[in-house]
Amino acid sequence: MTVDLRVTTDEFLSWSRTVRAGEGILLSGTVFTARDAAHKRIFAAVKNGDPLPFDIKGAFIYYAGPTPAKAGLPVGSCGPTTSSRMDIYAPTLYRMGLSATIGKGPRSEKVREAIGESGSLYLCAVGGAGALAAQRITSVEVIAYDDLGCESVKRMTVSDLPLFVGIDAKGNSAFAEIKK
Repeated sequence: MTVDLRVTTDEFLSWSRTVRAGEGILLSGTVFTARDAAHKRIFAAVKNGDPLPFDIKGAFIYYAGPTPAKAGLPVGSCGPTTSSRMDIYAPTLYRMGLSATIGKGPRSEKVREAIGESGSLYLCAVGGAGALAAQRITSVEVIAYDDLGCESVKRMTVSDLPLFVGIDAKGNSAFAEIKK
């Protein structure tokens, strides 16, 4: 992977419109993990007007369910899950101000449109490289839905997590380019 840009979650607005689909980045900052079960609960809270476990506006959600940490480490393996499983929730969350999601695989047309409308991003991690991704995680804290085990919502700090832009802020998809 060629790295085109080193970026932080805090500086999202300054770099999000400059990266293009297919470009590689190294991401540092705060991300939240949420998979299928957590998304279902988050979405129910949104519909009911209940408090959310974290502020969606400006957040980065990593579709991952990290395994338990080994002694002395903040987390075990932390690879991405298939993003399309969250496609029924993603457009609403993007429209609420979600900055980016991180996962693997292509997204639906509705998600691509929501990303383009909101100026957000879809970032991709390499599937099957969860042990390598875990080396880029410096801290992990369960913040919600502890009963879900590995699928609980966690706040993680990442340092130079290697990703590529799957869908850029204009709605251009790296997956569409691959199909061509």
